[in-house]
Amino acid sequence: MSTAETEAPSKLDLQVKIDAPTTCERHVVVTVPRAEIDRYFRQAYDEIAPKADLPGFRAGKVPRKLLESKFRKTVADQVKSNLVMDSLQQITDGGTFSAISEPDMDYGAVNLPDTGDFTFEFKIEVRPEFSTPNWKGLSLVKTEFPVSDLDVERQLQRTLERVTPGEAWDGEAALGDRVLVNAVFSVDGKDISFLEEELITLRPKLSLADSVIENFGELMQGKKEGDAVEFDFTILETSLNEAFRGKAVHATFDILEIRRVNADALGSTQLDSLGFDSVDELKNFVRSELTRQAEYYQNMELREQIVTKLIEGANWELPPGLVRRQADRELQRRVLDLRRNGFSDDQIRNVVNNMRRNIEDTTQVALREHFVLEKIAEDLKIEPSESEYDDEIKLIAEQSDLPPRQVRAKLERTGQMDALRNQILERKVINQIVEGASLTTKEGDSILKADPEEFSVEFLVAPVAAALPEARYDEKPEDGAPDKGMVKPT
Repeated sequence: MSTAETEAPSKLDLQVKIDAPTTCERHVVVTVPRAEIDRYFRQAYDEIAPKADLPGFRAGKVPRKLLESKFRKTVADQVKSNLVMDSLQQITDGGTFSAISEPDMDYGAVNLPDTGDFTFEFKIEVRPEFSTPNWKGLSLVKTEFPVSDLDVERQLQRTLERVTPGEAWDGEAALGDRVLVNAVFSVDGKDISFLEEELITLRPKLSLADSVIENFGELMQGKKEGDAVEFDFTILETSLNEAFRGKAVHATFDILEIRRVNADALGSTQLDSLGFDSVDELKNFVRSELTRQAEYYQNMELREQIVTKLIEGANWELPPGLVRRQADRELQRRVLDLRRNGFSDDQIRNVVNNMRRNIEDTTQVALREHFVLEKIAEDLKIEPSESEYDDEIKLIAEQSDLPPRQVRAKLERTGQMDALRNQILERKVINQIVEGASLTTKEGDSILKADPEEFSVEFLVAPVAAALPEARYDEKPEDGAPDKGMVKPT
């Protein structure tokens, strides 16, 4: 048995200097003494000695000096890698800080010296250090949202508009109709983006990822299939494409088809295609969806009250890079939460578009909330169980009309299981806080408000990759409508 196999692994004798440029950043300088470097070299040579095969020598019988001469570069690369990885592991496991990202280090610039100590440095993002706020006995107000028969009737119409294609309509377009369109967007006479065969529910406003067309319904009402509608609007100052912020855009919408849903004409064939045996069964489905959404609004109100109290004074400076990287995770978490609570794709797109317009501010608040809630979860030793993951995935699958196994595979493939973990963990903490709160109850209004003011399409008029055309001389929840469908923050 070799020395490497018999020698018990031991901690590295490291000298570590840690600076804190900001609350959530650490700059770490690591020095590995020469004795530790030599130890790693000995272990590496001990591992290859029994297998070394050089001409003129039997395997395992190569003289040590020849072995060191022949394999010096290979072993040095291995020792450098092992020292860096073991040092990082020892530092991050040491409890000095809680990392929330991978170390930022130029590994190629790290050199292992032939003599003397080995020094390297890296930057890393960490959770802020703070004392757990007092979360017990908070005074909270719980709102009970009613679901009436009238709500169910109104929602039935919206459900049918959502799950049935509607019938072709030869007349003039009206609010609530669906219009199939092609659209071209141009700036200074140059086309910058195209929207092809998009089915849009006609609302007063059309919400895009970087623009809002305030009078869209007014512009489209009264138009017929085959009409072309031209108008101008302005890209928002919060557009991800800085070159197009505030730019005037000319749009041409070609109406390919108008569709209208007639709830009064619902028959057995349509019911069967929707998977229901009767109108009563369909109404029960609508009622259950509304009830789940009422619970969502109730929980969101409680959550807002709680986190507002808990994050008082949590004005940590969050690195811009961290905020940008976590923006997508926060969008993912919100989408998963909305989908498991039965919200429609239209409503989800509307929330996503609104979040994107103020994504940095939204993400900063969400990160502060998560850090506090996760700290409470750690104190209470709360961690999602496998059955809780299964329950969440089942709810999302029901809304997406997909098998749970397929939903799980997609979440794992796209890296959204962490977002799902955070969603479950935060909900468990909120429930624990509510259980220990001083609670009063009030009755709220119906979650079913008037028809939405806007329809959302999650589409960038000014794509991030686009650039301003050069001058040349040669020239896709406002209401309760149901539908089917960030690593720890990190």
